[in-house]
Amino acid sequence: MRSSRVYRIMASALVKLGEPDLAWLAADRAMAVAGGDPLRQATAAIPLGQALRATKRGRLAMGVTIAAAQRIAPAVPHDGPPGELALCGTLLVEAALAAAVCGDAPGVAELFDQAAKAAERVGEGRDQFGPTTVAAARVVAAVELGDGAEAVAWHEKAIGGSGWGRLPVEHRAAHLIDAARAYLQVGDLLRAGRALVDAHRTAPAEIRCRPVACTVLADVHRCGPMPADVARLAALVGLTR
Repeated sequence: MRSSRVYRIMASALVKLGEPDLAWLAADRAMAVAGGDPLRQATAAIPLGQALRATKRGRLAMGVTIAAAQRIAPAVPHDGPPGELALCGTLLVEAALAAAVCGDAPGVAELFDQAAKAAERVGEGRDQFGPTTVAAARVVAAVELGDGAEAVAWHEKAIGGSGWGRLPVEHRAAHLIDAARAYLQVGDLLRAGRALVDAHRTAPAEIRCRPVACTVLADVHRCGPMPADVARLAALVGLTR
């Protein structure tokens, strides 16, 4: 249904803009208008999980996304149509990220392992799901769990794979912001700043419009002298006025 897609897009945009409560309302509406179709409901559950996670309702986000994944999971694990496997895998990734919000490291590992198996079956480049997107999501989870070293390792794996260049530019930029958070956790300010500059070159709106990007940049700015390109970026977003 077209109206469900509109609500999904609204919800995702509102999460990015730092309005998770409004995003929750839009995502809930997307679920309501999806009707009884399991695939449409599963697709709508993705932004709902994102919105719930952004409001720190991790357990609820896990419940929503895992239930949606189970409803569309193939009878033989990882042996369904590629499109449905990609959707199921995306839901498992969202559930893993929600588990990270709860501090549930074993749950994170188990859910990512399931998502990775689906990703291996699907391959790169289908519905923005594949081994690279799973690796990139592991960065977010590791940062949430406070393991910067693991996050950096997964970041390097994500950008080194063949699927990196196939991701939409806004997804690559968003990932680089997450990588900057990882570098901050391990105290590597130079690489944190470089990741933010690369993100701005890739998709400027991800830096200029997302509150989380400005927060990370402000953290880098506060920690000491910056390279010229990072200082210019800080001035561009208004941190040095």
